[in-house]
Parts: sequence; C-alpha cells; structure tokens
Amino acid sequence: MKQISVVGAGTMGRGIAYTVALSGFNVNLHDIDESNLNQAKTSIEELLQKSVDKGFIEVEKAEAAKNHLTYENNLQQAVREADAVIEAVLEEIPLKIEVFQKLDRYCPEHTILATNTSTLSPTEIGASTNRPEKVIAMHFFNPVHKMKLIEIIKGLDTSEETVRIVQGLGEKMNKETVEVNEFPGFVTSRMNCLIGNEAMNMYMEGVASAEDIDKALKLGLNHPMGPLELADLVGLDSRLRNMNYLYKTLGEKYRPCPLLIKYVKAGKVGRKSGSGFYEYR
Repeated sequence: MKQISVVGAGTMGRGIAYTVALSGFNVNLHDIDESNLNQAKTSIEELLQKSVDKGFIEVEKAEAAKNHLTYENNLQQAVREADAVIEAVLEEIPLKIEVFQKLDRYCPEHTILATNTSTLSPTEIGASTNRPEKVIAMHFFNPVHKMKLIEIIKGLDTSEETVRIVQGLGEKMNKETVEVNEFPGFVTSRMNCLIGNEAMNMYMEGVASAEDIDKALKLGLNHPMGPLELADLVGLDSRLRNMNYLYKTLGEKYRPCPLLIKYVKAGKVGRKSGSGFYEYR
C-alpha cells in the first residue's frame, strides 16, 4: 500500500492527509472547492513548520511529507491510482453514499474505501457500492496528528482481510486501533454525545457557567478537554447532526439540547464561526 487518497479538505481531511503523508505514504488530497484545497495546503505546511520548530519532527521528514502531498480538485484524477481512499466529507448519509458510488466507479478494483464517520453505518454506505467487502469505517479524532486512536468499524459484508489491512495502515500511522461492531455512535461518539449533551443542558439550566462545567470535568474527572469546549472544536453543527442521528436510531436519551439547536440556527457553531459556547474572535 503506497498511494492513499483523502476526499474532503476540511479540518479532518487535512489532518488525516498530514498524518498519512508523515507516515511515508503518497497522499492525494481532494476537494471540489479550490479555495478549500489552498487553505488545506497552507494549513498543512504551517503545521509541518511548527512541528519542526518545536522539535517534534526533523526538517528532512517535514520536507519528505510535503513532497508526498498533492492537491487535486478532480475526484477521478485524485483516486485513479489509490490503494485506499479515506473519505472525510460532511456527516450526511446521502452525501457519503453519493461520494462512495463515484469512488466505486473511479477506483481500481483492489482499492479499499474507508469512511471517517463518527456515527453512520458502513453497511449502508458499502451496500451502495459493488465492493461492500472493501468498505469500512475509520473514525479518526481531532486533532488527528495528536490523537492516538482510530476506531475501526466493519460493516455486515466487510471482509476480515480489509480489517487486517486497515489495522496495519493505522499501525503505520503510529495509531492505536480498536475494532467495534457496527452500532449507531460506535463507542466514543455514543458516550461523548451523551456527556456533551448533558453539559449543554446543565449550562442552559444555569447549573454552572460554561467555564466551570468544563473545569469540573477536566479537574474532577481528568478529561483533557471540557465537553463544551470540545463541542466548539468539533463544530456545533456537526454535533447536532450526530445527535439527531442518534436520537432517531437510539431514542429519547439522545434528544438534542434545545440550546444546541438554537446556537446552530443562529450560526454560532463554535471555533470555525468564531462563536459558540465561547467567543474566539
């Protein structure tokens, strides 16, 4: 496995591309929006330079990673030689299915197709292709270059060979992997959405300030980041999509906090908008 394509140049896509390139693979990062690709290139190169400046990686390794990366806004061109594709588009099942049907047409027969989803069904996505045995979920965490875990979720028809290859890919990226049976929310998202939603309800009810809720969980429960600042980092719009899906599939306890719905309607979606539970301007 030498050539990896990443589809979607948002926060997760560029983080995955950075990490895969540092691991020695050739990476083709795709996005239909040329400006997103330009922003991703700037972001990745800035992160490489910061990693060198802080002594995390050597100059030679950063330069090699930069040379491993190409940026392409034509999907067919981006994936035509891929050994594996990692999709990182919006968490919407119709969009992911549309992307996977195109990947199925454009990719070589041997190509493994992975979705970076935090809640959605790799079985449903794989069933839309002619290669469901090669479709799998690889759930990365933000920021990708720092977070050690990849959740690997196999669909109903995913082959054991595909699981083994993806586990090996994770090891080459210096990640730990866990294998999860498909169920809405998997392990981490299911727990994280509950904690975050309850924190939002407590904030709405006036139990404590956002700062003190986050501080309590960081210092009292040893969480590295508070649930409200984490939701801002993930994006409140993304969190709401996850909550709506879990509410639909798992029931009442995942009903989204009314304040989350209100914030998203107001365009206050966290760090990327400059405002959420905190201000970032």
